Amino acid sequence: LFQSTKMSHRKFSAPRHGSKGFLPKKRSRRHRGKCKAFPKDDRTKPVHLTAFLGYKAGMTHILREVDRPGSKTNKKEVVEPVTIIEAPPMMVVGLVGYITTPRGLRTFKTVFAEHLNEECRRRFYKNWSRSKKKAFTKYSKKWQVDSGKKEIDSDLNKIKKYCQVVRVLCHTQMKLLRKRQKKAHIMEVQVNGGSISDKVEWVKEHMEKSVPVNSIFAKDELIDIIGVTKGRGVKGVTSRWHCKKLPRKTHKGLRKVACIGAWHPSRVQFSVARAGQKGYHHRTEINKKIYRIGAGIHTKDGKLVQNNAATEFDPTDKSITPVGGFPHYGEVRNDYLMIRGGVPGPRNRVLTLRKSLMTTFRRRHMEKITLKFIDTSSKWGHGRFQTLEEKRAFMGPLKKELLSREATSS
Repeated sequence: LFQSTKMSHRKFSAPRHGSKGFLPKKRSRRHRGKCKAFPKDDRTKPVHLTAFLGYKAGMTHILREVDRPGSKTNKKEVVEPVTIIEAPPMMVVGLVGYITTPRGLRTFKTVFAEHLNEECRRRFYKNWSRSKKKAFTKYSKKWQVDSGKKEIDSDLNKIKKYCQVVRVLCHTQMKLLRKRQKKAHIMEVQVNGGSISDKVEWVKEHMEKSVPVNSIFAKDELIDIIGVTKGRGVKGVTSRWHCKKLPRKTHKGLRKVACIGAWHPSRVQFSVARAGQKGYHHRTEINKKIYRIGAGIHTKDGKLVQNNAATEFDPTDKSITPVGGFPHYGEVRNDYLMIRGGVPGPRNRVLTLRKSLMTTFRRRHMEKITLKFIDTSSKWGHGRFQTLEEKRAFMGPLKKELLSREATSS
């Protein structure tokens, strides 16, 4: 008659390995992190930008005193890892007006500046050297004739009248970075605060001008960092999903999943760990604290100022670049952000820094940071010296210096 088939059961139960929230784990379509949302606009605040682009230089560590009453670490010194992100000023080269529709935002009008730098125009070409370099030559003539100026003014007035969202077109200044790449990264950044006409006037004022990072972010602020992680190629299940290895004597390898599913349904389910791409995924890390916004190397009253790694407790005249430079990056000469902890991607990778979407009021996030010491010893080995002068004073003159002295004296 009717016979019940008793299901088999697992010998051991355990939580699954790896999150399904990040599926599909495939290579990112874009190299630069994309802002898929911007902070909510508050018209009572003054006009400001909500995002910026920076380049990951490397990591170091800092010493500070914890200011968290009630905590066991309160008034104690802690050493924390920090990431240095070089963020030279960005150029404003246009604006885009959006209108809201039942299906979301739609671009209404786009206005570009009269002059676009070569590094910005390179972005519109696959091969700049073989191109005719004609991008925006006709458009820029609009600014020189009365009919064109009228058209631009009418576009700006229409944006003021009809648009609900205004975003500004900014690009990075590659020539300040001394990198191999000459092509600038360009992005749309939402303008928040003030009325729509205030936003448009702000963009008109700043057109073809540079915007520094300290005009957007402040010390002790929490920001979101959007980027593409380090690429690690094709990996098996043990590395990609952190599955348990099988016993030593397993036939045909042990870095595998033993059972990839039941007989029925007669297909492999999406939730089963499989080998494939690991890394080079688009990721957003939220609420990263800014420990310092440092000024780049600049001249003041005819003197070169580069002590952007000095603190109140450690007044040594030293720059944020460690002895021997950041490995595989070089020197940080421009404005920089010091972020607590790590950020996605390898060094040199472009990162999108955005004002935080989710404001948090946790005590550890609200803490005021006072740095006591920033480490600038060499990152190429076991660095002992904070500056080259300190190393030279301890080690004495080099052999080539002694030889050159002998040659000059003789």
